[in-house]
Amino acid sequence: MAISANRLELLQIADAVAREKVIDREIVIEAMEDAIQKAARSRYGSETNVKAEINPKSGEIRLSRLLQVVEEVENTSTEIGLDQALERNPEAQLGDYISEPLPPLDFGRIAAQSAKQVIVQKVREAERDRQYDEYKDRIGEICSGVIKRVEYGNVIVDMGRAEAIVRRDELIPRETFRTGDRIRAYIYDVRREQRGPQIFLSRTHPQFMAKLFAQEVPEIYDGIIEIRSVARDPGSRAKIAVISNDASIDPVGACVGMRGSRVQAVVGELQGEKIDIIPWSADPATFIVNALQPAEVAKVVLDEDAQRIEVVVPDEQLSLAIGRRGQNVRLASQLTGWDIDIMTEADESERRQKEFAERSQLFMEALNVDEMVGQLLASEGFASVEEVAYVDPEEVASIEGFDLETAEEIQARGREHLEEQEARYDAERKELGVLDELRTIDGITTAMMVALGKNEIRSIEDLAGCATDDLIGWSERKDGEVTRHVGALSEFDISRQEAETMIMAARVAAGWITAEDLVVEEVEDDEAYEADDADGYEDDEETSAVAIEPVILRSVDEESA
Repeated sequence: MAISANRLELLQIADAVAREKVIDREIVIEAMEDAIQKAARSRYGSETNVKAEINPKSGEIRLSRLLQVVEEVENTSTEIGLDQALERNPEAQLGDYISEPLPPLDFGRIAAQSAKQVIVQKVREAERDRQYDEYKDRIGEICSGVIKRVEYGNVIVDMGRAEAIVRRDELIPRETFRTGDRIRAYIYDVRREQRGPQIFLSRTHPQFMAKLFAQEVPEIYDGIIEIRSVARDPGSRAKIAVISNDASIDPVGACVGMRGSRVQAVVGELQGEKIDIIPWSADPATFIVNALQPAEVAKVVLDEDAQRIEVVVPDEQLSLAIGRRGQNVRLASQLTGWDIDIMTEADESERRQKEFAERSQLFMEALNVDEMVGQLLASEGFASVEEVAYVDPEEVASIEGFDLETAEEIQARGREHLEEQEARYDAERKELGVLDELRTIDGITTAMMVALGKNEIRSIEDLAGCATDDLIGWSERKDGEVTRHVGALSEFDISRQEAETMIMAARVAAGWITAEDLVVEEVEDDEAYEADDADGYEDDEETSAVAIEPVILRSVDEESA
């Protein structure tokens, strides 16, 4: 059968649109069919169920009307009786559709315009779906493009098949781009929105630097060297922690390259951003000491429950450890995930002397002993009257100058002091209206009940309605300054996990949840913890070169345990 010029032109248009918009030819033909169907309905009536088909080889257009087979016809435009249907198709049944050919349709100006709008809309939707499907799987990759325009500081990038945006806050400070410049950036998000898929790029994202290193360092690309964490102050300074899976390869040297060639390539792309490459270690203390380089560390004190570490540096190293405007310690904290407190050796010595004096005075007043005895107990590591009163008498008697009789007398005085203190706390909590039922919650002491009462927490219901921050406090960062808000139990040095356990126990006691719900939550948390542990805390047999071997002291709670 000969193909008319109009039919050939129809197929050529479909091919051209498909090539230009990089979508399937079938999608364009379906859009044309929808447009023809809409135009036909305006000609034959909106109730008519019109179907249009375009032969993808010949371009022939066929119009037909679909009629549903029913017993009693109510609308002749959409229904046909069973008897008439059987005449056309002997196998027709109720509910089936019978196709009835319609004569060719001459498009008027309005119908053609309407058909054009349908085709444009369908093609645009197909193009958007194609862009989203193509780029949603590329999140986490580096892409390059040409600057198309700059709007209010935001950079619009032509990526060939799509447009992307680099928002002003995702650009490195002080870098400028002009229309036509080439740009490399990190795809960190792709979203479906009303106006189409939005592709968001970043040049300040920490992973942008990690991906640049993967392009410059073959060992990272091959998986021999891993980048464990990255911290950036975009345009100024960055720290990156690396580890080698091959003991014969130095991870820091491989990333630096011959005469710094590899790291300089990354620095050039990041507008001169200084990069500290640090060996990663499974030991938090060693890792933090490495992260604080180039400052030298004399001693670290870990508090693993609070994920906090105190770092002691020589007096002349303090400004170097902190960095300009706190940059060095801030990046080290981001890199390691620990809160870092830095102090000089003189400050640490002064603080220890102050703590020693406070403990000595506590023992002198509580145990009614002289200054020498109080200092002896403090120097032996006793931190509270409870430790002295309930420890094995032999441990107290082993102090130089003490005997078993002296130890028993000191412990008796300690227990007497604690009983008097407990009685005072009990009287005070009754005055505050704190109910006895709070004693049933594990971990809550009478002193804690007094503190809760002062914060309007007087019953199990009140405790059940608390958040963890209400008990242990929280910190807020505003304008670069951290403000600490105290909680009801901040003075008692309980961990976030312990506070959460108390609240959940109160909710069980109040009937808000059941013990079974609590067990399910704990199992899920344990599984998540094991997964994180497997990902991030693998054993590392390598030893890292550190300027000074730090003296590692565990927290007092861990030592006493």
